[in-house]
Amino acid sequence: MAAGHPAVDGDWLVPDWPAPAGVRACFTGRGRSAADGASATPWAHFNLGDHVGDAPAAVAANRARLRAAIGARPVFLNQVHGTDALTLVPDSADGATADAAVTRAPGLACTVMVADCLPVLLTDRQGALVAAAHAGWRGLAGGVLEQVLKHFQPLAPVQKAPAAINIEANEVLAWLGPCIGPTAFEVGPEVRAVFLSTDAGADRCFAAQPGGKFLADLPALARRRLAALGVTRVYGNDGSLPWCTVSQPARYHSYRRDERAQGGSGRMAACIWRV
Repeated sequence: MAAGHPAVDGDWLVPDWPAPAGVRACFTGRGRSAADGASATPWAHFNLGDHVGDAPAAVAANRARLRAAIGARPVFLNQVHGTDALTLVPDSADGATADAAVTRAPGLACTVMVADCLPVLLTDRQGALVAAAHAGWRGLAGGVLEQVLKHFQPLAPVQKAPAAINIEANEVLAWLGPCIGPTAFEVGPEVRAVFLSTDAGADRCFAAQPGGKFLADLPALARRRLAALGVTRVYGNDGSLPWCTVSQPARYHSYRRDERAQGGSGRMAACIWRV
């Protein structure tokens, strides 16, 4: 497959990364026809969000289809663009407020929904732990990845967590899924200022636009954040056009593209689980 193009299994993406045996992952598409999902326009066809105005029965049918397809139970979160990471156990129910999930339990899929924000999937080299993070700019700047990575060092004292994360961060693999791309993500100067307040080098991830706005490269910002934590084995989204949700209307839902123009936008899911 050409460099920069995501691997495709039907309408879904399958991460092309050296995940250990026993770890599985996927990223759902929007569906190309009614045969791919139960949702009608503007959520057509495979919408997994139960908070976007879609018919509850359609969402339930799509979620059931996802569960059957992956052979694991996806646990859906109430995402609030925050930084909390929930540890999933066999009796974890849908709807807990968090923007990331981690688990060691087989058969449970850490699941985050997106429609422009960046999904980040993580595992360790042994495949003992899997995690999914919803990394829009607010969560990324706020430290959602840092909160997830703390779970990969559960015995580290809280006051030593940043150093402890770095010690064995090379054991962690990360995959970045599709998101709004650097040619489409226009933000105000306040967003740029938030990132530069802790990382002056993040300036290279922003391109100045007329009127004081900037185009932001969300995958590049995530890679910088991961690198600062010592995670260098990062795969997936490189900021090229095939990964941009806004620019691929046949493949991806996009809140920024569709919410105002069509009156609604569906949600896709990034899932990772242990078998």
